[in-house]
Amino acid sequence: MAVHAPDPITHEGVVGGLRRRPELHLVGEAEAVVVVVVAEVVDEQVKTVLRRFSRTVGARPVLIVSDLKEAHLLEAVECGVVAMLWRREATPDGIVRAVVAAAGGGGSLPPDLQGRLLKQVGRMQRGAQAQGLAAAGLADREREVLCLVADGLDTSEIAGKLAYSERTVKNVLHGLMTRLHLRNRAHAVAYALKEGYI
Repeated sequence: MAVHAPDPITHEGVVGGLRRRPELHLVGEAEAVVVVVVAEVVDEQVKTVLRRFSRTVGARPVLIVSDLKEAHLLEAVECGVVAMLWRREATPDGIVRAVVAAAGGGGSLPPDLQGRLLKQVGRMQRGAQAQGLAAAGLADREREVLCLVADGLDTSEIAGKLAYSERTVKNVLHGLMTRLHLRNRAHAVAYALKEGYI
C-alpha cells in the first residue's frame, strides 16, 4: 500500500501510524495495490488523483476525507474509491481494516455514507427507469443492438434486422460506449457478456 496526502506532515503522520502494522507493506505509489488518499474535500484535484490511481496505476483508492458534499460521494465512487473514512474518525486500526478490505476486493464505508450512497443510487435508478433504461442499466434498444453485434452483424445488417437507420445504430452504440467508458464494439460486447446484460 501507499499513502498520498496533501502535505508532508499529513503524509508522515499517516505513514507513521501504519509503518509498524504487520498487515501492511508500504511501497511507492506506482507499485501499490491500495493507495490511501487523504484530503479535506473531494475537489477536481482530488478527483484527478483518484482517477490516476484507479485507472492508470491500477490501485484501489481508500479515501480519508474531512468533508464530503452529497454530490461528491458518487463522484468519488466513480473515480474508483472502494473505501472511505471520515478524517475525524480515522484511526490506525480503522485504516488497516479499510486497506485490508480494499486489497481483498471489498470495500468499506461509514454507516452515514452508506445511507447517503444508497439514497443516491435509488434516485439514479428511478431516473434511469423514467428514461426507459432497464434495471441492469441498458435500454432495450441497446441490448438488442449489442446482441446483434455479438452475433457478428455489421452496422447495415443490424439496421436492416431492427428496421433502424444505420445512423440510429451508430448513435445507440456511441451513446452506450460513451456512457460506460467502453473503447470499441468488442469491448462493449465483452462488458455486456461479463455483466450478464446479454
